[in-house]
Amino acid sequence: MAGVKIVEGTFQVSGANLFTKSWLPEGGPTKAKLVMVHGFSDHVDRYYDFFPSLARRGVAVYGFDQRGWGRSVRAPSDRGRTGPTAVVLADIAAFARSRVLPAEPAAAPVFVLGHSMGGGEVLTLAGTPEYRDLVARVRGWILEAPFLAFAPAVQPHWITVAGGRLAARVAPNFHLVRPVPPEHLTRDPAARRSIAADALLHNTGTLEGLAAMIDRAEALSAGRVALDPGVVRSVFLAHGTADVVTDIGAAEAWWRRQKLADGRFKAYEGFYHQLHADHGKEEFYRDVGDWILERCDDDTVRGGAPEAKL
Repeated sequence: MAGVKIVEGTFQVSGANLFTKSWLPEGGPTKAKLVMVHGFSDHVDRYYDFFPSLARRGVAVYGFDQRGWGRSVRAPSDRGRTGPTAVVLADIAAFARSRVLPAEPAAAPVFVLGHSMGGGEVLTLAGTPEYRDLVARVRGWILEAPFLAFAPAVQPHWITVAGGRLAARVAPNFHLVRPVPPEHLTRDPAARRSIAADALLHNTGTLEGLAAMIDRAEALSAGRVALDPGVVRSVFLAHGTADVVTDIGAAEAWWRRQKLADGRFKAYEGFYHQLHADHGKEEFYRDVGDWILERCDDDTVRGGAPEAKL
């Protein structure tokens, strides 16, 4: 089993200087590369042993703090300032193209993982024709509790959503603090304390960014943005059954509409929103690593059905 080399740096794109971090196999071959896209009020250092565990198995992980989040925030005015969806997708695509995607077919295969808001972002990228060339070069997509709808317990009233969309046109960079309680994210008391103490988790969005996040979720759920099974090769969707942040029902409904030759859906019984930080997280780590490495060892498209019925 390989060791882990950690590399920190920055990535410049369209006037932004974004913080990057990579977890690379050391002392063994790189079998696969994984681009990681984090969620709302999150950053790449919040994933515990998830990325080191993958690197020890030969999966190099490359992540960056998105605009408005983590160590990519340089001033209070930057908080939550993600820009519209076009900017969000362009940032992800530029990072993948410059840092990860192979120049030749024989290079290690590339996978993309998105958590929560990041799950909705990578799905939108995968379903956007403009990025078809990039999407075709990705071996598989991993979705951890993707944001396709709010969980019923936290669903805002439609009037609030409509009003926010209108206000976003007038004052797109107006800040709104939208705390996500740590007790909604994980059952682990130590992880909850760590989340509450993390000054980088500012829970601040802009009207533009929040509206764009909701618009992406609605477009995916309604099928206005859809995957092309001729281009998207493999998808693994993982969701906790006790998630009170994103709606597992919406995730399952989206999943059942897909016509993927190689797909897996797994419901993690009793898990909360952050599978990577919850009790039993090692099962999720192992599942993701196994799923990636199976597609490196045998690069054939498998037939698949949802692992779990809800």
